[in-house]
Amino acid sequence: MTRYLIEIPHSEDTVECQHVIKLFVESGSHLLSHAYWGCKSGVHKSYFISEFDSREEALQTVPPFLRRHANIIELVTFNKEDIRQFAEMNQKG
Repeated sequence: MTRYLIEIPHSEDTVECQHVIKLFVESGSHLLSHAYWGCKSGVHKSYFISEFDSREEALQTVPPFLRRHANIIELVTFNKEDIRQFAEMNQKG
């Protein structure tokens, strides 16, 4: 499985913001109810990280009315060997 960061922007309007938060918290979905929020910092987005079989599967966890603006970001880690390979590729190119 691949790990994804899901970023979902929403309106800065106080009533709409509270509505989206309430929807997530009361969704019954463990994933959605444990989202992280940037609203208190003025960044009206929710975030969560989880593993999915595909980008499309990750997108399906987002409530339908928010999918259009959701960002699904595949997360990877790099090690020293990866860095060495990048350096070699750059020297050849």
